[in-house]
Amino acid sequence: MAFKQGESGNKTGRPKGMPNKVTGNLREWINDFINGNREQVEVDFKALEPKDRIVMFEKLLKYTLPTLQATSLTADFEKMTDEQLDEIINRLKNSSNEQTG
Repeated sequence: MAFKQGESGNKTGRPKGMPNKVTGNLREWINDFINGNREQVEVDFKALEPKDRIVMFEKLLKYTLPTLQATSLTADFEKMTDEQLDEIINRLKNSSNEQTG
Protein backbone atom coordinates (compact mmCIF):
# COMPACT_ATOMS: atom_id res chain seq x y z
CA MET A 1 0.00 0.00 0.00
CA ALA A 2 1.57 3.25 -1.12
CA PHE A 3 1.53 6.37 1.00
CA LYS A 4 -1.03 8.89 -0.20
CA GLN A 5 -0.52 12.54 0.59
CA GLY A 6 -3.08 13.91 3.01
CA GLU A 7 -4.02 10.52 4.46
CA SER A 8 -1.54 10.51 7.34
CA GLY A 9 -2.23 11.78 10.84
CA ASN A 10 -0.61 15.08 9.90
CA LYS A 11 -2.41 16.48 6.87
CA THR A 12 0.11 19.27 6.29
CA GLY A 13 3.23 17.12 6.68
CA ARG A 14 6.44 18.09 8.41
CA PRO A 15 7.00 21.87 8.21
CA LYS A 16 10.03 23.11 6.29
CA GLY A 17 13.06 23.51 8.53
CA MET A 18 11.73 21.06 11.11
CA PRO A 19 14.44 18.45 11.72
CA ASN A 20 13.74 14.76 11.30
CA LYS A 21 13.24 13.20 14.76
CA VAL A 22 15.44 10.18 14.04
CA THR A 23 18.26 12.30 12.65
CA GLY A 24 18.00 14.73 15.57
CA ASN A 25 18.08 11.90 18.11
CA LEU A 26 21.06 10.27 16.39
CA ARG A 27 23.00 13.52 16.23
CA GLU A 28 22.30 14.16 19.90
CA TRP A 29 23.45 10.62 20.81
CA ILE A 30 26.67 10.98 18.77
CA ASN A 31 27.35 14.37 20.34
CA ASP A 32 26.82 12.96 23.84
CA PHE A 33 29.00 9.94 23.02
CA ILE A 34 31.86 12.08 21.75
CA ASN A 35 31.65 14.47 24.69
CA GLY A 36 31.57 11.57 27.14
CA ASN A 37 34.62 9.94 25.56
CA ARG A 38 36.62 13.03 24.67
CA GLU A 39 39.57 12.22 26.93
CA GLN A 40 39.88 8.68 25.55
CA VAL A 41 39.64 9.93 21.97
CA GLU A 42 42.46 12.40 22.66
CA VAL A 43 44.62 9.67 24.23
CA ASP A 44 43.98 7.39 21.26
CA PHE A 45 44.70 10.24 18.84
CA LYS A 46 48.05 10.96 20.50
CA ALA A 47 48.92 7.24 20.37
CA LEU A 48 48.61 7.16 16.57
CA GLU A 49 51.67 7.22 14.33
CA PRO A 50 52.33 10.74 12.98
CA LYS A 51 51.15 9.79 9.48
CA ASP A 52 47.91 8.29 10.83
CA ARG A 53 47.41 11.29 13.10
CA ILE A 54 47.56 13.64 10.09
CA VAL A 55 45.08 11.47 8.18
CA MET A 56 42.69 11.47 11.14
CA PHE A 57 43.11 15.22 11.63
CA GLU A 58 42.31 15.80 7.96
CA LYS A 59 39.18 13.63 8.21
CA LEU A 60 37.98 15.54 11.27
CA LEU A 61 38.53 18.94 9.61
CA LYS A 62 35.68 18.36 7.17
CA TYR A 63 33.28 18.49 10.10
CA THR A 64 34.52 21.90 11.24
CA LEU A 65 35.56 23.78 8.11
CA PRO A 66 33.36 24.56 5.13
CA THR A 67 34.30 22.71 1.95
CA LEU A 68 35.90 24.95 -0.63
CA GLN A 69 34.55 24.75 -4.14
CA ALA A 70 36.85 24.83 -7.13
CA THR A 71 36.43 27.86 -9.32
CA SER A 72 37.44 28.46 -12.87
CA LEU A 73 37.88 31.54 -14.95
CA THR A 74 37.43 31.53 -18.67
CA ALA A 75 38.16 34.40 -20.98
CA ASP A 76 37.52 34.72 -24.67
CA PHE A 77 40.63 36.57 -25.78
CA GLU A 78 39.31 36.72 -29.34
CA LYS A 79 36.53 39.10 -28.24
CA MET A 80 38.80 41.42 -26.23
CA THR A 81 40.10 44.71 -27.50
CA ASP A 82 43.81 45.36 -27.85
CA GLU A 83 43.59 47.71 -24.86
CA GLN A 84 42.04 45.00 -22.68
CA LEU A 85 44.71 42.51 -23.72
CA ASP A 86 47.48 45.06 -23.02
CA GLU A 87 46.00 45.69 -19.55
CA ILE A 88 46.07 41.96 -18.77
CA ILE A 89 49.67 41.66 -19.98
CA ASN A 90 50.75 44.67 -17.88
CA ARG A 91 49.06 43.30 -14.77
CA LEU A 92 50.74 39.92 -15.25
CA LYS A 93 54.14 41.62 -15.72
CA ASN A 94 53.66 43.74 -12.58
CA SER A 95 52.52 40.74 -10.59
CA SER A 96 55.54 38.75 -11.74
CA ASN A 97 57.93 41.62 -10.89
CA GLU A 98 56.43 41.99 -7.39
CA GLN A 99 56.92 38.31 -6.65
CA THR A 100 60.55 38.20 -7.82
CA GLY A 101 61.60 41.61 -6.52
